[in-house]
Amino acid sequence: MGYDKHDPAGNDSGNSRNGRGKDKTAQTGVGPVRFSVPRDRAGSFEPVLVPKRAGRVAGGLDGMIISLYAHGMSVRAILHHLKQVYGTQLSHEQVSRITDQVMDEVKAWQTRPLDSTYAVVFLDAIVVKVRDNNVVTNKPAHIAVGVDADGEKHVLGIWLARTPAESATAGESARFWASVTADLRNRGVRDILIACCDGLTGFEDAIAAAFPATVVQTCVVHLIRNALRPVARRDAGAVAKQLKKVHTAVDADTALEALAEFGGTDLGKRYPQTVKVFQDAWDRFTPYFAFTPPVRKLLYTTNGIESLRLMPHSTAWRPR
Repeated sequence: MGYDKHDPAGNDSGNSRNGRGKDKTAQTGVGPVRFSVPRDRAGSFEPVLVPKRAGRVAGGLDGMIISLYAHGMSVRAILHHLKQVYGTQLSHEQVSRITDQVMDEVKAWQTRPLDSTYAVVFLDAIVVKVRDNNVVTNKPAHIAVGVDADGEKHVLGIWLARTPAESATAGESARFWASVTADLRNRGVRDILIACCDGLTGFEDAIAAAFPATVVQTCVVHLIRNALRPVARRDAGAVAKQLKKVHTAVDADTALEALAEFGGTDLGKRYPQTVKVFQDAWDRFTPYFAFTPPVRKLLYTTNGIESLRLMPHSTAWRPR
């Protein structure tokens, strides 16, 4: 107001203090809080922490509601939680307005421009809980994580299949990945040195359609899992030990010799399908042998996507 409380300078100043309004109650992250708002005779005072006609303190409470909603809680469950734990009462419409605030930000993030070049891009799908028509169901989220020129990992995008059929079969899933790589291309990506993915049939073609010069590296962990699938449990340890000589070899030629040696053993003859899994994927399995051990460790698997966590207001990737 430009003068201290009870200061005569406020007299005949054109505006002055005028006490306080009726007490109000605002809903906060620690429960309901009562407060009163100062007034001036000109009615020019605008409260900032709790704006006029607002019934809650934004920030902490909004963030809590959005977090609960993102973890799959229904609006009804959120209302019950806030009332039981914090004594905070909100309407169904208020909670819906709060959760709707993030949709524009989500859309902007999903369509943001990307760098023109990435050294490595990891492509894989994880199962997440998704709210669809007020029902929470498990759906595969198709995720791309890229390593930029500075070596930092970024989540390039998260795509959910529009219908169950798009992820139910290998063919449909490969076509969906083709739409993912096309989207990366449309958002500015022009070159990917290495794309690391699982051994899904048609995956390599989906990548080549958008990035024909990209080298496709099969996830070694997925490859080992597929190779061990026909192996009896009693022999799995011994077979895995022999396969380790293949995927940890010093170069591709040594790896091929190790695979041939395993194929000639009793275990190799007992499980020829295990050898065939590596033979069929050989051209997509061997690219990482051209790199040093630290880089091989990076390209070894796409499993880092399974521990992905998005930091608020950032596309940076951090392990769980």
